[in-house]
Amino acid sequence: MPPRRSNRNANEPHGPPTNDGVAEAIIHGFQNLVNLIAGGNGVPLHQNQNNGPNDGVKTGDILFAFISKLHSPVFVANIGDAKAVLARSLSADDLKNNPSGVSPLKAIVLTREHKAIYPQERERIQKAGGSVSSNGRLQGRLEVSRAFGDRQFKKGGVVATPDIHSFDLTERHHFIILGCDGLWEVFGPSDAVEFVHKLLNEGLPVAAVSRLLVREAVRERLCKDNCTAIVIFFRKRLSKPAQT
Repeated sequence: MPPRRSNRNANEPHGPPTNDGVAEAIIHGFQNLVNLIAGGNGVPLHQNQNNGPNDGVKTGDILFAFISKLHSPVFVANIGDAKAVLARSLSADDLKNNPSGVSPLKAIVLTREHKAIYPQERERIQKAGGSVSSNGRLQGRLEVSRAFGDRQFKKGGVVATPDIHSFDLTERHHFIILGCDGLWEVFGPSDAVEFVHKLLNEGLPVAAVSRLLVREAVRERLCKDNCTAIVIFFRKRLSKPAQT
């Protein structure tokens, strides 16, 4: 999804960076990382003559969150099938639709997965000269359509251009869960938000929450894939979440 636009003149010499400027910096940073993976010589990965046809790192997905302060935009960028989920206090309308009050927080998915089987990504791959097979994989092999590494698929349409989403941070926002695909294979977005909320209400330190979330996924829910999670907190405790 495109970055949220700002009315501030991008050429102003002073003041904080514009939303567009932050988004452009994130995209530039992603491209710099691609070049570093290529060997640090600034040559795009698929043009690096020092590598053999199978050299380079394997698929690498990434989530990035840029947070400054309250009432300022939060930027979340992603490539691949990693996912970011925001926990937000229920609004008055949400409470009407959730009279039982099962959870005081709403889970909002902030990212879009990049898989070759999805129509928008399939079209982009085909325009780049690549192909998506009947099993929904790029060249019959790769499931994700945006990633770091996978040099042999770069000419076939694999890119490292992120989707960027932004929202204004308010008192209603509690935390963001950043997780790779393994986490989300065994946790739904609302399920993960409720699990984190429960840990905090039990008085567990915030520093332990990410580790306990991953442990639950691997040991109790038997995640079979790689599993990584980071929880970014905006509020110290959720026992009395703000409602509007």
